[in-house]
Amino acid sequence: MKNKSQQLVYSKELTLQSLVKMLADPVLMITSLVMLSVYFGETLDEKYYLIAMLIFAISFPGAWYKHNSIWQQFMGILTDWFFIVAVILFFGYSTSYLDIFPRNMITYWVLITPILILIVHIAVDSYLNSNIYRDSVTRNAVIVGVGNLGMQLRDRMKSDLELGLQFKGFFDDRDLSRTTLEDHNSLQMMGRINELSDYVRKNGIDIIYIALPMTSQPRVLDLLDSLKDTTVSIYFVPDIFVFDLIQARIDDVGGIPVVAVCETPFSGFNGFIKRGSDILLTMIILVLISPLILAVAIGVKMTSKGPILFKQRRYGLDAEQILVYKFRSMTVEENGETVTQATKNDVRITPFGRFIRRTSLDELPQFINVLQGRMSIVGPRPHAVAHNEMYRKVIKGYMIRHKVKPGITGWAQVNGLRGETDTVDKMEARIEYDLDYLRSWSLGFDLKIIVRTVLLVFKDRNAY
Repeated sequence: MKNKSQQLVYSKELTLQSLVKMLADPVLMITSLVMLSVYFGETLDEKYYLIAMLIFAISFPGAWYKHNSIWQQFMGILTDWFFIVAVILFFGYSTSYLDIFPRNMITYWVLITPILILIVHIAVDSYLNSNIYRDSVTRNAVIVGVGNLGMQLRDRMKSDLELGLQFKGFFDDRDLSRTTLEDHNSLQMMGRINELSDYVRKNGIDIIYIALPMTSQPRVLDLLDSLKDTTVSIYFVPDIFVFDLIQARIDDVGGIPVVAVCETPFSGFNGFIKRGSDILLTMIILVLISPLILAVAIGVKMTSKGPILFKQRRYGLDAEQILVYKFRSMTVEENGETVTQATKNDVRITPFGRFIRRTSLDELPQFINVLQGRMSIVGPRPHAVAHNEMYRKVIKGYMIRHKVKPGITGWAQVNGLRGETDTVDKMEARIEYDLDYLRSWSLGFDLKIIVRTVLLVFKDRNAY
């Protein structure tokens, strides 16, 4: 009955260690608040239930960073903690809910909690990397297929001890002496594929990973038939890394498996987080910089004739045209069928305009675009429409950057790729950073870019 249809279910195995990591941060945040309330002589009544539910809702599941140093790990924790505290403070003070808590207690909670989280992270990581833990959960695994994919899988098993997998060796039919792989004598080759079923039965193998090329379907089917007389768990490793992956994930359409090769990072819950953080941070920033916005508006009006704001047509999400706002910095601005980009000594730029361009103050009205939902605080910078039409024809993958909303600042800009893009090489470098942002997005990554933007504003020599 090989053709019998079946419903496929996609899930990530929820291990005990995964559950601990998901719950650790929310539980620690709530526990530290409860302990401080007891220390301050507070009564644990209904007011704590609401704030505990809010903390859990915005911190679950907890983030667990793998870094080379404790300092880097602490910076990751602080980044997430900053967002959580910002949400709680915004909610608490906008509703006056935090007024019923002792201010000293909230201050201690904000300062102590990230340190407590770091200590627990270090302790848990130490235990998960200990021989005591590994000996209790280790499962024996072999890999079928000695190729780049199989080698990556082997290296991951050996480096990520938390997986609890003991690599026992490779099985393959190829003559490895004719390949360009590493020294075949050190590969732990255990035999040919037709010898695998006997090896599994005699050596207590728990898991088999099949990492053969997609063209090897007949060999895979024969192998599966030979393993039906065993109790071993079998996993097929699809070689999707031959593609340039953008937010790759496995999904299904009515039970039919599909692999997302190019997708936006802001689908589902991530989109909610991105939009929520944009709105929250924009409202906070606008309150803080409102006097500065007024001063710049007056400066533009007093130093040159024309409107205060300038509207530019740009491509936004899904390459839809949007209007982007800026403080006017030129006497004449062009954005037609041909591109007349501002250059370093452009005579159209007014003296005051040169100042606000150099300090990025001309970009401040784009926070209005963020509130409108046309832009994000962080994302690929929007280019002129004519620029888009020109470069999409010569740069591979150029339009992928439009799978997200354009940003006021971006990963390319904080890496020095700001200002005039007068060559294809410069634009290609900028696009590569934009695509890297799509591949690597996280809320912490956004906050890192925002902080670096603030630090770079007054020393960026590429702005004019």
